[in-house]
Amino acid sequence: WLRDKSNPEVMKYLNAENTYTSAMTQPLKPLQDALYKELLSHVKETDLTVPVRRGDYTYYSRTEQGKQYPIRCRKLDGQGAKEQILLDPNELGRDKKFVGIGALALSDDQNLLAYTVDYVGYRQYTLHIKDLRTGVTLPDSAERVGFVAWAADNQTLFFSTEDAVSKRSDRVWRHKLGQHDSDPIYEEKDEVFAVALDKTRDKKYVLIDIFSTDTSEVRYLRADQPRSNFTVFLPRKPQQRYFLDHHADRFYIRSNKDGPNFAILTCLDTAVAPKDWTTLVAHDPNTLVEEMAMFRDYAVISERKDALNQFRVLNFKTNAWSTIAFPEPVYSASAGENPEYASKAFRYTYESLTTPRSTMDYDFQTAQSALLKREEIPHYDASQYTSERRWVTARDGAKVPLSIVYKKGLKRDGTQPLFLYAYGAYDVDTSAYFSSSILPLLDRGITYAIAHIRGGSDLGETWHDHGKLMSKKNTFNDFIDCAEYLITDKWTSKDRLLIEGGSAGGLLMGAVVNMRPDLFRAVHLAVPFLDVMNDMMDPSLPLTTTDYPEWGNPHETRAVYDYILSYSPYDNLHKAAYPAMLLTESLNDSQVLYWEAAKFVAKARTLKTDNNPVLLKMKMDPAGHGGASGRYDRLEDRSFELAWMMSQVGITH
Repeated sequence: WLRDKSNPEVMKYLNAENTYTSAMTQPLKPLQDALYKELLSHVKETDLTVPVRRGDYTYYSRTEQGKQYPIRCRKLDGQGAKEQILLDPNELGRDKKFVGIGALALSDDQNLLAYTVDYVGYRQYTLHIKDLRTGVTLPDSAERVGFVAWAADNQTLFFSTEDAVSKRSDRVWRHKLGQHDSDPIYEEKDEVFAVALDKTRDKKYVLIDIFSTDTSEVRYLRADQPRSNFTVFLPRKPQQRYFLDHHADRFYIRSNKDGPNFAILTCLDTAVAPKDWTTLVAHDPNTLVEEMAMFRDYAVISERKDALNQFRVLNFKTNAWSTIAFPEPVYSASAGENPEYASKAFRYTYESLTTPRSTMDYDFQTAQSALLKREEIPHYDASQYTSERRWVTARDGAKVPLSIVYKKGLKRDGTQPLFLYAYGAYDVDTSAYFSSSILPLLDRGITYAIAHIRGGSDLGETWHDHGKLMSKKNTFNDFIDCAEYLITDKWTSKDRLLIEGGSAGGLLMGAVVNMRPDLFRAVHLAVPFLDVMNDMMDPSLPLTTTDYPEWGNPHETRAVYDYILSYSPYDNLHKAAYPAMLLTESLNDSQVLYWEAAKFVAKARTLKTDNNPVLLKMKMDPAGHGGASGRYDRLEDRSFELAWMMSQVGITH
């Protein structure tokens, strides 16, 4: 009955949960207020990003004190050029509590901006097109839009739309500006697959990416021939994934044909069929090829080895390779915005658990990196903190990376609190990135750790493969083994161990507290995927069918059904002394629907044999899977979560 959002009794029930949570946490208000001020003190409220060049313009975003959202702007080259505001979500959402910007795409002549916006948090975006010459928003529009890409004529726009029930992006349309209707050009009928749109950096091809978790297919179209038909590059084959880019007269293909960690192959871009295949980067069982970026004179390959990012650069003229060096043993690096095909530098970001996000340019000719800007974190002294990497031997012998950061002077005697985070799903890596929101933890003597458990891609594709489907329990075992290592190595103790995970990481939290309720003091389950069995049995729910390659389809075999049922958090709640639990969710969450957390809380209260609180905080105002959209609103939410977690280990100020 909780699934009927239109039922007033459902709203009454959820509001009653919020009232109960508010009453139970009222004593935390002074700490929450103090934490909000502390979090805000680490934010430079008025700031701007490093400009990115596109032709004769430089593009950037800026924030203003008191405003929730970054303002997107540009300037023409030259001294004294006037700023042009492209998109200001603060104005778009002047009377709204939520503003989510989805896709953004500039036409090749930079006169038109296609963008999508959501005002409720359900990731249901409306397409708009703004003429940047006049500032006028054109009447052309569409609903439920996901991805957008411009053709070379600056008049034709391709966009994808989602199915109204499952929210699977399944159709691609062609739209000519000024026309009332759009032309349907592709529909993906296999409910396990979704579609996306992309454009090669040289602007020669528009791509339709068709993908599931483990299989993909690409269709391509000459961007200067928008009325032509898309061509299948290689037909899909089960378990084979590939991604396409273009340079000069060749396609470049990142493919797992030769092994799970991907290789990069090339072929001539003939009109008939791919031919003259060669290997640019061979498959390496120890190194995951994550991305490829093709520029006019260079290629940059993003790789991951030993749970760390690395970049290798190829000079097309000399055929020589070079590697970008990083100064710390544990860090995170990712490609930045690089729209210019003829660029002489590669923009990337670098950060670590102690180094704030840094925007870097790697000069292709000098092979040197230059720091353009390091995010300014007021009232932060990096020299006061230290980080390290440990490797935990899991019960089956796998070596699990563990990233740890703490304030210098920490006494490792098992008495200190520790905050352990993990995700472990969907091939997503959990890099050792900087977050000012953990500073209040570190400054109060709480160690922060990230467990790079199986299910993610931290150690390559096999790391993901060994944490999905019928191997999913490795994810939970890895987390428990990391927790026990931290206790054995005297970083903390059972009654001082705090854990947190969101979405699929919320499933992780629900699973491990069922498996080892004695091991943790308190747990925050954020937008948690808890009712796995019921969800995977119901293909009408958002994302269920596209999730089958990750979790399994219980309709197919009894073995899959039984395996999912054996760990589904809601179904495995049992009589036990559980840790304190806080569940946070949004009424308009489009990925994990609101009733999962509500059901879990209600059932847990009937079974637990302890006196620890089980609380639900449901955002009834517009908000989504990522919570609130505004930066100040997000700080408010985080200050509450941190205050609650800290209070569970006796920290009250």
